[in-house]
Amino acid sequence: MLNQSLIEDVLTAALSTGGDFSEIFVEDRFTNNFTLQSGKIESCLSGRDFGIGIRVFKGLQSVYAYSTDFTKEGIIKAAKNAAHAINGKTIIQLAPLVKESFETINPVQFLPKEVDKTRKAAIMKNAYDTAKNYHSSISQVTVRYMDEEQNVLIANSEGKLIEDKRVRSRMAIQAVAVRDNQMETGFYGPGAHQGFEFFENSNMDYFATEAARIAVTMLDASPCPSGKFPVIIDNEFGGVIFHEACGHGLEATAVAKNHSVFANRLGEMVAPEIVTYIDDGTLKNEWGSINIDDEGEKARKNVLIENGILKGYLIDKFNSRRMGMESTGSGRRQSFRFAPTSRMTNTYIAPGKSTPEEIITNTEYGIYTKYMGGGQVNPATGDYNFAVMEAYEVKNGKLGKPLKGATLIGNGPKTLQLVDMVGNNLGHGAGMCGSQSGSIPVNVGQPMIRVSEITVGGTKGE
Repeated sequence: MLNQSLIEDVLTAALSTGGDFSEIFVEDRFTNNFTLQSGKIESCLSGRDFGIGIRVFKGLQSVYAYSTDFTKEGIIKAAKNAAHAINGKTIIQLAPLVKESFETINPVQFLPKEVDKTRKAAIMKNAYDTAKNYHSSISQVTVRYMDEEQNVLIANSEGKLIEDKRVRSRMAIQAVAVRDNQMETGFYGPGAHQGFEFFENSNMDYFATEAARIAVTMLDASPCPSGKFPVIIDNEFGGVIFHEACGHGLEATAVAKNHSVFANRLGEMVAPEIVTYIDDGTLKNEWGSINIDDEGEKARKNVLIENGILKGYLIDKFNSRRMGMESTGSGRRQSFRFAPTSRMTNTYIAPGKSTPEEIITNTEYGIYTKYMGGGQVNPATGDYNFAVMEAYEVKNGKLGKPLKGATLIGNGPKTLQLVDMVGNNLGHGAGMCGSQSGSIPVNVGQPMIRVSEITVGGTKGE
């Protein structure tokens, strides 16, 4: 993407005012985004984005600059602009650049940009038809298709030189069901760090059917009661609560500045023994998986909480300086326009020993949440508020009527401590996570779990 001589010149220019570390991030990205409504392709956007980011450290000072000018003069200018914010006395020498290689954990069979658009449209149309024909009450279906190929080069003054190709594919299906004056929505959005084969090898009919089924089921739902109840949270995207309310609190972005309730608590019991919480970027072809992070560190499996004990944090290169701890391969960014910081990949609660049937049978009364919706969280405190897309009453150990209007309100670290059953059916859900370094693909996951008590906000009427 850039020749080695130019890379060395850029890294040297970035250190010209006394920085002690410099880094270059080069990106060339191809994207396709299609939307299908009313059985027709409504929008078709394809694009290419390329640019370069340059970062300089001096102790605990970090400066970032980026440019879309790929001429030698333009790149050197960006490096010097970053350097001008640094005021040091000692000029360090670059370590010799050594190109690193690795075996990909995210193999790709078919690059999306080499697949004809008609094949992509056919996949979308089939998902549309499956959802639309599920039930007569389905009034509208929207199918969104996305694929991208991101080529990156990362080099730094410590001698690192590494390149990577990231290919991701995703489809989002939303179905709307209407009866009389009532309207309900269902959604499913699977994705993978994989090529076009993801759409042909996955059960897209199931995903489309689920989106429609949720919408139709909620038409018959009763208002959810309010109060404090045991809550059963199903697998896959149910993990979004702990991603938001606990995962962000374990990122060095918050921990290094003591802006997290988990700061300075390594070795403490922060959850029951049945809870192990993991961030693993090495899972083959998963949506949040990475070969290397955006600082060139190889992906790894980071056990954050093991049998209830806080074992570690997610740490990027800059915050490793603040904390005096090594990077965990967690430096990620949306694009060259963002400096990287500590972020999650595939974060999940490890499977336990209970079956889903045992969890439900052992619950005298409570709420079962099958699919979570969106929510809000305060990363500093862990306080959260999440909507539930599909919920049911649990009564005498059995699933009862569907419930609508449910929200879960609580505090992530406290909720973590109240997990009293963990299932054996681990599943992952694809999503996008926004933070300081932009929006990035992540998986959230867990098996079915039961929390002994959560405040449930419901709908008036019961």
